[in-house]
Amino acid sequence: MATRPSGRKSDELRPIHLVRGFTRHAEGSVLVSFGETRVLCTASVEERVPAFLRGKNRGWVTAEYAMLPRSTHTRHERASLRSRPDTRAYEIQRLIGRALRASVDLDALGERTVILDCDVIQADGGTRVAAITGGYVALVDAVQHLMRDHRLSHSPIHGAVAAVSVGLYRGEAVLDLDYAEDAEAESDLNVVMNELGALIEIQGTAEGHALRRDELDRLVDLAEQGIQTLIRVQRDCLSETPDAPRPGHS
Repeated sequence: MATRPSGRKSDELRPIHLVRGFTRHAEGSVLVSFGETRVLCTASVEERVPAFLRGKNRGWVTAEYAMLPRSTHTRHERASLRSRPDTRAYEIQRLIGRALRASVDLDALGERTVILDCDVIQADGGTRVAAITGGYVALVDAVQHLMRDHRLSHSPIHGAVAAVSVGLYRGEAVLDLDYAEDAEAESDLNVVMNELGALIEIQGTAEGHALRRDELDRLVDLAEQGIQTLIRVQRDCLSETPDAPRPGHS
């Protein structure tokens, strides 16, 4: 059995922490930590929708993703100052948006948009899955804010969504890869599921060797195990009082 750099068991998640109400002004905000990876997820509500949805009485959920300049070992330029678009960030934010829309009845949301800003404060692998997992909690808090303001009569959230990475590291299937493992993994997947264990999206690459079907099945089973744990963490977090004051409340 291969030894993981962190010393974790093959099916062991990193320590997971979700801090609700992390910022004061957003309708929903969560600081999510997957081990040393930390992402600030803020949910903002706008009473408008993209042009393609205008007049359809249907809402929208979307996301933006960015890594802060010193979230990694060396500083990189802010996205706003780059001469070329950050295609990696664009791909990740589209994934986050798709994942979170899978948990929402957009018709019940009404003609408004919830924007999830996912800013990586510190990166140690798995930033996109951390953003999805924390972003879901921020989204729920934003919806609850709308209900308290009587802008929604009932919640359009119809189920929890979470995500985790899995991969083959030195021949062994492992859960929740940190950077050291991700850099050496022979194959890795980012898996998004709902609380029923249904797949929403799988992103994967096989760099060491082509992934066999039995290996894929083993990795997806491992991801489901981890996601069920993450959904329990989300549920426990949402049952508690937010850690900081919410907008309009003392």
